[in-house]
Amino acid sequence: MERNPLVFLMIVGFANLIFIHVYGEDSQEGLLLDGRYREQIRKMQAFKASFVRHDSVPSTSPSPNLAPAPAPRSAIRPHEYRVTSYGADPTGETDSTEALMKAVADAFGGPKVGFLMEGISNLGGARINLEGGNYMIRRPLRMPEAGTGNFVIHGGTIRASDDFPTDGYLIDLSASSGSQNEESKASNNTDAQLSSSSPYNYEYVTLKDLMLDCNHRGGGISIINSLRTSIDNCYIAHFTSNGILVQGGHEAYIRNSFLGQQITAGGDKGERNFSGTAINLMGNDNAVTDVVIFSAAVGVMISGQANTLSGVHCYNKATGFGGTGIYLKLPGLTQTRIVNCYMDYTGIVAEDPVQLHISSSFFLGDAFILLKSINGVAKGVNIVDNMFCGYNKGIEIVQLDESKGPFKQIDQVVIDRNNVRGMNMKSTAARGSLQANGSSWTIDFSPILLFPNLINHVQYTFSSNGSGLFPNHALRNVSQNRVLIESDVAVPATVFVTVDQGVAS
Repeated sequence: MERNPLVFLMIVGFANLIFIHVYGEDSQEGLLLDGRYREQIRKMQAFKASFVRHDSVPSTSPSPNLAPAPAPRSAIRPHEYRVTSYGADPTGETDSTEALMKAVADAFGGPKVGFLMEGISNLGGARINLEGGNYMIRRPLRMPEAGTGNFVIHGGTIRASDDFPTDGYLIDLSASSGSQNEESKASNNTDAQLSSSSPYNYEYVTLKDLMLDCNHRGGGISIINSLRTSIDNCYIAHFTSNGILVQGGHEAYIRNSFLGQQITAGGDKGERNFSGTAINLMGNDNAVTDVVIFSAAVGVMISGQANTLSGVHCYNKATGFGGTGIYLKLPGLTQTRIVNCYMDYTGIVAEDPVQLHISSSFFLGDAFILLKSINGVAKGVNIVDNMFCGYNKGIEIVQLDESKGPFKQIDQVVIDRNNVRGMNMKSTAARGSLQANGSSWTIDFSPILLFPNLINHVQYTFSSNGSGLFPNHALRNVSQNRVLIESDVAVPATVFVTVDQGVAS
């Protein structure tokens, strides 16, 4: 019968233990025997461990040393690149451009773990750590190659030098080289996309915990044809072009950030001279959330579809000084949602809005919404459940700019349920009543209705208390936003009327 090796080992060990114990009692050299006892125990444990390894891991080698030697630490490359180790000056007194670019190049040359989108190599979360320093650069911090993703730049300040190119961006996520205008960048990015076998330059790039001082020379961040970019907790100041430019691509998320051409908290003496655009969205499917824009000619410029703004506070430049909080420059297919925003003395402009939703927002200081006719189209527009507050100057909460022609194609436009204080109400739906003794009743809705000479739907109730009379009555006219109701005989009556401009007949 086959013996169990483990049982045999335990018997031998027990026998040795008894022998050593008895021998120790009879000997006069206790210390020496105690040492032999410990030596025997050590050998027995080593033999047992060797036996167990051989039993659990099949091997033809009798050697117990099966574990491979650990790789030397010098062979393990980190995924975090600290810029001061490349010679960057955290005081901002000397140029750190080359040092920052070397850190970026090393990050891009580091270990890659498969792919994200096809043609986008995965850097595995490589982090370029600015270590809380203040770094001055003389040219844009541009990524060395397209077709890369999953990396982070975080934790410090980057400032433009006095000779920084005025058409450049401090952080430039484009595949171009040198200082170029937007058209040249678009051309070079097309070439880069073809060479990287991906329709996008970069994917899953995170820029967080940064202060970017453009020093009145150019812009802050440029994101060209990239996918799933995150800008989080950034402070961008002193730009002259765009604080953040998003061109092409989609799914750029900008949140918890502060942008201003001048560092101010309102009431700036130079407000009339503010220029530039804080955020310029020239792509689709982007989101701006919990962002404060405190100085710029335009707070947010949108020329791409399906973008969302939520929790945006604009007090960039007052409308009275020629500023605009949010400008929707995409006539005919807006597809933009603006929710829970604070328009502080600056308003919203929308060109030929089609599928535009503005709700739950607060307009302060006579700020209003302007619908601007380009081709006379306004369809699928909801402006509902907002608050407007002004100074009793007769400013209307929603206005029309028909300098290029009137709005002619109007459908599914709902402007209603807004509450107003110190401004004039404008709506596409209105209700009114009139009590009189006669045969005609006219209710004028032109002070309330937004579009001139347009009533698509009318409902009315005719209530007469004339004894013994049951008059015939009818709706006779709705021109110039006035509703005329007539009866065939004179009677004392009250007429209740509801009108709607937004529903096409």
